[in-house]
Amino acid sequence: MSARVTVLRGRTSDRSGDGVRGAQALGEALAARLGVEAALVGEAGTPREGRWDEDLRDGRDAIAAAGVALESALDAGALPVLLASDCTIAMATLPALARREPGVRVVWLDAHGDFNTPETTASGYLGGMCLAAACGRWDAGFGPGLDPRHVVLSDGRDLDAGEREELKRAGLPIVAAGDVPDAVRGERVFVHVDLDVLDPSEMPFSFPAAGGMRMGRLRALLTDLAGAAEIVGVEVASTASPGAAARLAAMLEPLIP
Repeated sequence: MSARVTVLRGRTSDRSGDGVRGAQALGEALAARLGVEAALVGEAGTPREGRWDEDLRDGRDAIAAAGVALESALDAGALPVLLASDCTIAMATLPALARREPGVRVVWLDAHGDFNTPETTASGYLGGMCLAAACGRWDAGFGPGLDPRHVVLSDGRDLDAGEREELKRAGLPIVAAGDVPDAVRGERVFVHVDLDVLDPSEMPFSFPAAGGMRMGRLRALLTDLAGAAEIVGVEVASTASPGAAARLAAMLEPLIP
């Protein structure tokens, strides 16, 4: 199966222009390693710090485009590989994936849970609410949700109190990084990687959280995951460092057959 690499450049909840530049640089570097061309979708908007409802309103078309890109790749028999500035594309990609493959598992690698709702969020940041929306914990307008019990979250080292309660009520498991491959062994798996699962010493992030993995450790985890499960798609967010694109592409390559 060939990979289809798509860079989603439209503004979602971008607070820095580095996210789009980093996503494009990483998409192009990864495509070059795979011997394919990266498709660029949309144009970068003006970064700003907005309320979640404003960003959802203004970014709706860009978020929806990610779901269309995922379904288009699946229709073509290709492996979807999506790059974006932040995690909000998951509000469209994961429900679309669940409609196509109701039993698919999702591995969510992120320093944060992104499981806040409009009622629990303290920051008002849309990117911190996207997995909860994809799991139907609140209605973002992108269709039926993914079953939260089909998601494996790791490492989630920076969770809000209300978010922890939501995760518990939803029955969404949180596992140690080393246990992720066994948690989905033999399953069909879509992998979401927010690069802030890495330690901030590796590269700058919009929302850094100390105590993350080094690149070598994450590459080893992704290699083990690819050996344990059948990877049906990949999305990568928080690529806020264009200069790290080559190293990040090498780190992610084991996920892509």
